[in-house]
Amino acid sequence: MTRTSRNWIAYLCENLASSGMMPTWEAATYLTDNLFGDKPNPRLLRTTCPYEDTTHLLHRLYEPLVAAATRDIPLPAAAMIHVFTDISLTGKSAVLVVYFPGHNQPHQLLLLDAAKAWDLVFENSDEFNAWAEERYRWIKAALANVSACVPISPTLPSPLEAVKN
Repeated sequence: MTRTSRNWIAYLCENLASSGMMPTWEAATYLTDNLFGDKPNPRLLRTTCPYEDTTHLLHRLYEPLVAAATRDIPLPAAAMIHVFTDISLTGKSAVLVVYFPGHNQPHQLLLLDAAKAWDLVFENSDEFNAWAEERYRWIKAALANVSACVPISPTLPSPLEAVKN
C-alpha cells in the first residue's frame, strides 16, 4: 500500500461542502454511505436513477483529486481540466481526466480509469485513502509531464490575431 499524505475522505467532504453541493453533515453521510459497507453498493443498485447517481458519485470522487493536483502544478490562465465519465450500469465505467491547454493547442489525456462504481466500496478509511492517493499521484504526474512538454506562452496570438496575419 502506498503512503498517504492526506485524509482524502475529509478532503472530499470539505470539497462537497465548500462547493455548495451539500452541507458538511450531509457530505459526510453521503461519503460514508457510498464508500463503506457491503459490496456491491446497495445505494447504487437500488436507486431510481442509477445512471445519474453513478455519474454524481464518480465526479464527487475524482474532481477533488483533480483540484488537488492543479493546486500543486500551476496551470496557464487559458488552460482547464475536465472530468468526463462514460457510465456503464453493467460493467466498468470510464473516468477520463482531460487537459485543455487553451490557445487551440491539442488536448491531453491525463487519466483513463475504469471503475465498477458499485464495487468502489472500501473496508476502511486507510484503504480508501490509499486508492485516492494513488489516483491523485497519477493525475499530478501526468499533469506535470504535460505542463513540462507544452510551452506556456502568454505571447501566443489569439485566434483573431492569427486570422489577421
